[in-house]
Amino acid sequence: MRTSLVLLSARLLDPASGGFLPQTALAVVDGRIAALGDDRTIRELADAATTVIDLRGAVVTPGLVDGHLHPVTGAELTHGLDLSGCTDLPSVRAALAAEVKGLAPGAWLHAWGLDPNVFGDRPVEAAALAPVLDGVPALLQLFDAHSMLASPRALELAGVDGPRTFAQAAEVVCDADGRPTGLLLEDAACELVERAAPQPTRAERRDRLAAALRAMAATGLTGGHAMDANGDSLDLYAELDETGELPLRLRIAPWCQPGVDQDGLRALLELQGRGGRLWQVDGVKLFMDGTIDNGTAWLERPDCHGESTHAFWPDPAHYSRVIEELHRAGVPTATHAIGDAAVRHALDAVDRAASATPSGASGRTTPVRHRIEHIETVPDQLVHRFAESGVIASMQPTHCCDFTRADHTDNWSRRLGEERADRAWRCRDLWDAGATVVLGSDWPIAPYPPLGVMAGARHRRPTRDLDQPPHNPGQALTALEALRAMTVNAAFAAGEEQLAGRIAVGHRADLTVLAADPLTTPATALAEVPVLLTVLDGRPTHRADRLS
Repeated sequence: MRTSLVLLSARLLDPASGGFLPQTALAVVDGRIAALGDDRTIRELADAATTVIDLRGAVVTPGLVDGHLHPVTGAELTHGLDLSGCTDLPSVRAALAAEVKGLAPGAWLHAWGLDPNVFGDRPVEAAALAPVLDGVPALLQLFDAHSMLASPRALELAGVDGPRTFAQAAEVVCDADGRPTGLLLEDAACELVERAAPQPTRAERRDRLAAALRAMAATGLTGGHAMDANGDSLDLYAELDETGELPLRLRIAPWCQPGVDQDGLRALLELQGRGGRLWQVDGVKLFMDGTIDNGTAWLERPDCHGESTHAFWPDPAHYSRVIEELHRAGVPTATHAIGDAAVRHALDAVDRAASATPSGASGRTTPVRHRIEHIETVPDQLVHRFAESGVIASMQPTHCCDFTRADHTDNWSRRLGEERADRAWRCRDLWDAGATVVLGSDWPIAPYPPLGVMAGARHRRPTRDLDQPPHNPGQALTALEALRAMTVNAAFAAGEEQLAGRIAVGHRADLTVLAADPLTTPATALAEVPVLLTVLDGRPTHRADRLS
């Protein structure tokens, strides 16, 4: 086989080995690392058709993988006005007013990234944004993507004029007189208004997705665990893969909604294994609760508003039965569980499923590796159970960095109170207890650049102001642990530890090349380290000008 790529004058950082390898070069054949050695030996493997890149001492790591993101949904939600930089109501109103000036008559205003902390002690409702949005149909996605604000005109066009009943935990929030306040909680409520707005064409959606994925590759990402497969998402991935436009390797877990029947489960099972060269359906995503910020998490004790008391599944026992059926079929699951009660129930369900299923019954060559996503607050007695049950702890440290504060004056912390806020994002405790911790962004909830995610796991400070004190600094990971969490551990969570996550002969040539050593770069400077080259399946998907 022909050598397709040679990298020379490199510092090869293998996190599985704990540091740098003695070799300085590598060769790629058919998408795999075929040889490691010194520059002279590896250069001899190249021919006239080989791409040869002199890295001039840059650091090569295994390709960075985002353990939790939503590419298609994110590409759609992040089209419009970005409110994530607004820190108070006046700045939100100013941004909206400027956007309204450029709207055509009758056009909808779409915005995303709205932080509920901007409302302070006021209720999160559309009235706080009047008169800026008077007569304008507007949908403002809150940062958690589990809730949105709809303007009065948007509610009117959607025919939403009072409370609704849903089959899952969702709500059209209304005042004492039964009039909608504009706040919509969870997908079922949000969709009531979203479907009244003009929809993008398929070509527009495809182009937005392709652009988002290219931008991800430029930040060093070579892969991602995509936690949804809504609508025609799989067809879009397939099309980009077939045309050579898919710059990330994607492992996809479609949603399993509460109340799913046997036909629905059968459809999810039939999707397993569907894929192409760079993408594959492998797993199912479930929701055990919503979010703490909008009062839809599942907590063992109510929050300060008396909210977050119920599971997302009206019948949690049904969720447990579904986990058992999926486990028996050899399908890994990823459960969104933010509150302590949700995490406990998910762990219990996995334990029951494992005990009820004979070893090897699924027919998989690797164990069925279940995951819990987010894990924002858990008591001591749950921490050790992750390692005991073999459940992957999939966490997003930048949520802690950017949406909470060390002094607990933020909405998330105020709702929970001091005791539970002190248990925020226990990455350190879970790691020390022996759990496999995987890091991700949950984009579009938080930015996807992986160096920023690893930095947040280390410094736990607000990205906008790194001079602020860290939130629970004792829960920080080390530089090597953060790198392992986006390489070695991500591969393990996907059952691909024999193929990915290492710089070793025979492993995939998914590589990230950095201008500085991520192990010695200060945490507060890591996000600014230039990404010089991203390689997927032996093919560069991003190349900085300085390497041209």
